[in-house]
Parts: sequence; structure tokens; C-alpha cells
Amino acid sequence: MSSAYDYKNKLISVEQALAKIKSDDCIVSALGAAEPNGLLDQLHTVAGRVTNVAVSTCLPMRPFKWFMDPAMQGHIEHHAWFYSAGIRKAAAEAHTSSYVPNHLHSAAMDRILFRKPTVFIGSCTPPDRFGYVSLAFSVVYERELMDVADIVILEINDQVPYVWGDTVIHLDQVDYLVEHSSAPFELPAPETGERDRLIGGFIAEHIEDGSTMQLGIGGIPNAVAGELLQKKDLAIHTEMLTDGMVDLFEAGVIARAPRSLDKGIMRGKMVAAFALGTKKLYDFLEHNPGLALMRGSWVNNPYVIAHNLKQVSINTTLEVDLTGQICSESIGHRQYSGTGGQSDTAIGAQMSEGGKSFIALYSTADVKQPDGTRKTVSKIAPMLSPGAAVTLHRANVDYVATEYGAVRLRGAPVNERARRLISIAHPDFRAGLQEEAEKLGYI
Repeated sequence: MSSAYDYKNKLISVEQALAKIKSDDCIVSALGAAEPNGLLDQLHTVAGRVTNVAVSTCLPMRPFKWFMDPAMQGHIEHHAWFYSAGIRKAAAEAHTSSYVPNHLHSAAMDRILFRKPTVFIGSCTPPDRFGYVSLAFSVVYERELMDVADIVILEINDQVPYVWGDTVIHLDQVDYLVEHSSAPFELPAPETGERDRLIGGFIAEHIEDGSTMQLGIGGIPNAVAGELLQKKDLAIHTEMLTDGMVDLFEAGVIARAPRSLDKGIMRGKMVAAFALGTKKLYDFLEHNPGLALMRGSWVNNPYVIAHNLKQVSINTTLEVDLTGQICSESIGHRQYSGTGGQSDTAIGAQMSEGGKSFIALYSTADVKQPDGTRKTVSKIAPMLSPGAAVTLHRANVDYVATEYGAVRLRGAPVNERARRLISIAHPDFRAGLQEEAEKLGYI
């Protein structure tokens, strides 16, 4: 059977695809820029005829009606692997979203153990002449969940790049196709401020030539990428591929022709689980043999990461206490983002030969008070806020960096951890932190 025949017989409309959804279904949508916008834009229209439908997402790029509208309660429930601004609002006001605790490398298997998906929806390129398509932007959990779903529906989008790796599948693995042409969602790199550049500089001082890099999302990781332009022979093994990594490649910082004796996984390729950025990044992805998007269960597996030479993990956090506990996903008891791959990459980097892990944060934050005023608080605290989730256990913390320096906590006792963290706190808060540390018996 030809691929053209397969395509024609699998092709249905958005309305026909949504008609496949029934009460009690468990739907999983592809991550980030890989999400099927045509289907998600209209998903709320099924609410009138279904109940108890669960939809799992990670990093939805827009505030879709099916999880923002309170009228969805009882009809569509949103299970989120990672919170965005829209999801935070939906969870607090519409009560339609709930967070799924996870380490990203095990998100797919954990979901299957909890509740096997009945429907998978995602997007892909048009098929080539052999009937193969590329899932383009993400294989964090998509492949595993496609394998077990009862129905797989993909949107054919002629505006997404053909990306190599575990992204490439055959139409035989798809039940239905929907055509929907739209520009992929872009996430511009945040502007880097003075504090970002200071933190980036402190971290870059500890990064050696020949290191393998993982960078998280946000202004600080973006600033770190800018500070790496003078390094040599870097490799990329990261959860998320970003615009900053394109800059490193084009500047010749990324080793393009590694020696046969070099250590590492997939030598000579930039390895990631998903890509999210601007058109510059998406153009870079198009049929690029120098990169591969691989399953998140492999890319983010700490034991896989550990096989890289000098693996460096750089992530950000919301709060750290004086013993080194890291909270990167909640503000008190309120879910703010998610664990993502922070623990995966931090632990994997420290298992790597010559590897290092960095947790970065601004020293202070302006917090809105109940009376509407704003108060500056230290993000290095004696104790985490009540209800705060511990994203990275203190035994798994290596370096912590603020705009006042970078200190290493790995292997240090609590008294020395407290002293070092106080040394990189904002000067206005150091005396108070010292006093609290003494009261708690830390020093």
C-alpha cells in the first residue's frame, strides 16, 4: 500500500477527529510547540456530550478554553505536568487543572501506571514519499504514550520542520490524520538584565572547555549561554534545545567533529528531548544532521547523562534554604511551575566524570503583600516557605549561584552550607540570615 493511499484513507476533519472522543477518555497532548493547535482550539466543543474526560499536557502554549472555562468542570479535567501562567489561573479560579508531580524522564511511564491513555493527539510534518513523518518539536513522552494509546491522531502541519531522531515515525503508527497549517508557537528568549549577566559570569567561570551542556529556560540560562561564546569544544546533551544553543553552534563553540576517543553519548550531535524557541531555532532544526531529538526517558535518564564527559547542568529556582533544600516549582503551597527535568539533570551531571550542577536564582524578589503593597524578600531563606515543594533534595545540590557569587555545597556540612549561602545573599539580608542560622543551630 502506498503512502499516498495511507494518507488519503487516514485523513479526517477536525470535527470528525473530536467525534472520536467519548466520556471517560484519557487524552494526552504533545508538548509545547508540538501541540496540535487545530484540535486543542476546538476541544472544548465536546464538553456538552462527555463527562470525566482527562487531558494531560506539558507546557501548553496558549490558554485554551477547555481548561480556562469553569464550565468545563465535570466534563474535561486538565492534568498538567508543568504549570504556565494560564494553568495557574485555571487551577486557582476555574478549578479545572491539577498538577501531576513527576520527574520528566519518567513522566510517560508514570502516566501509564496511573491511567493508560486512550487517545494521543499531536502534530507532525507532511509525510515523505516513503510515508514517514517527523514529530518535529518533542519526544519527551510522546513516543511511549503513542505506543499504548487506543487511538493516535496527528495534525499534519506544513509549517513545522523535519527533525531527525526518535521524532521520525511511519504513517502505519497513526490511526487518523488532520490537516492544519499554522506557524509553530514561538517563545522569544527573555531579555537578560544585569543580574542575569552577573550570575552567568559567575557560573561560566566554572565551566571548562570540552564540557557537555544542559541549560534550562529563562533569563539566567540565556545569559549563561552568552557567557560561553569564548569556550571551546562544548557538546550539548540537554532536555530543551534553545536559541542560545544555535548561537553557540554558529560561533563554533560546539564541537562539530569530535575525535574518536572523545567520551560522551552520540558524539558530534546536539542531543535534546524537545525544542522551543523562535523561528531562528526552528529553521536550524530543519533536516539538520547535526542534532537529534531523542525520547525524554533516555535523554533525561541520570544514568545516561552520567556517560557524558564534564556534564554541566544549569537550572533556576524560586527559593533555597540555608541547608541547601531547593524549591523550584511552588510558592508556598501554590504550584507555580513544575519539577521538569531539574532533578534528572542535576543528579546526572554530578554522576558524570568532571560534571557539575548549578542552581541559580536572584538574591531577592518583590512580593505582593495582602494589603497590596510590595515587599522585598530574600530568596535565600532560613527555611523554605510553609508548604513549599522540595524540587531538589539538599543531598543532590552542587553549586548555588546568585548575582553575588557562586558557592559549592556538595559534600559540605550544614554549618558550612549556611555560611556559604549567606555569603551570596543580598547584603541587606545577611545579618538577619546569620541571626536566624544561629537560632536554628545551623552555625
